[in-house]
Amino acid sequence: MKNIFFILPLLLLLLNGCVGDDILEDRVDPVIRITNPIDTIELNTSYQYEADFFNNVGRLTTTDITWTSSDESIISIDGDGIATALQVGTAIISAETTAESGEFVRDEKVLAVGNSTVVTPPTLERTGTVATTTFYVLEGDFTLTEEDNGELTLSFADNYVASAALPGLYVYLTNNPNTISGAYEIGPVSVFSGTHSYTLPSSVALTDYEYVLYFCEPFNVKVGDGQFDN
Repeated sequence: MKNIFFILPLLLLLLNGCVGDDILEDRVDPVIRITNPIDTIELNTSYQYEADFFNNVGRLTTTDITWTSSDESIISIDGDGIATALQVGTAIISAETTAESGEFVRDEKVLAVGNSTVVTPPTLERTGTVATTTFYVLEGDFTLTEEDNGELTLSFADNYVASAALPGLYVYLTNNPNTISGAYEIGPVSVFSGTHSYTLPSSVALTDYEYVLYFCEPFNVKVGDGQFDN
C-alpha cells in the first residue's frame, strides 16, 4: 500500500510534466550579453568588446552582432566590437542582434573616456533562491562562487530542504529552466536538508548559466528552479 501512495503522485507528476513540456515548449527569451565590460577606456586607445548570444531555447549560438556607440565623436566602435576612445566623455556601447524567431535583443554598457583604462571588477559570487514547481518540497538559498583556482562552488544555505521521496533527483545549471537539454549536469542530489555544496570544474564559468534546475531523471520531470539574482 505504501508503494501505491508513493508511485501515484509521481505518475500524476509525470503526466502533468509531459503535458507541461508540450505546452511550455522549451522556449525562453533570447538574450545577448556583453561579457567583458570595462568602466573607463584610456584616451586614444582601443578595446575589444565581446558578447554571447543565447537563442530562444537558451543555447549559446553564433550570430551576427551589430556594435554601436551612442556618441561616435567620443567613442567609435567597428563591426568587430573594437571601441576607440576619441575624446574625453561618456558613451553607451551596445551589442544588438535579431534572433531567428525575429526578436530584437540588445545589451548595453556605459563607457567613459579618461586618463587610464579601468576594468570592471569581476563578479566573484552570484546568488539566488530555488523553489519547487511541483507539490514536492524544494526550497532554499544558493550561492555560486568562483574560487582562487578557477573552480566554482555551488553552495546551499541551511534553509535548503528537498523531499527525500523523490527518486533520481538531479541538479543542473542551465539557461533554459524548462528542459535539461543543453544543461550542465552537476550531479545527483544526496543531501535533502541543510548546508551542502558542489564543486564545478574551471571549464564552467561563473556567468555561463542563469538558472539552477532540479529534475527527477527517471520520470524526466522538472521539480524546481531558481534564477540568479545577479
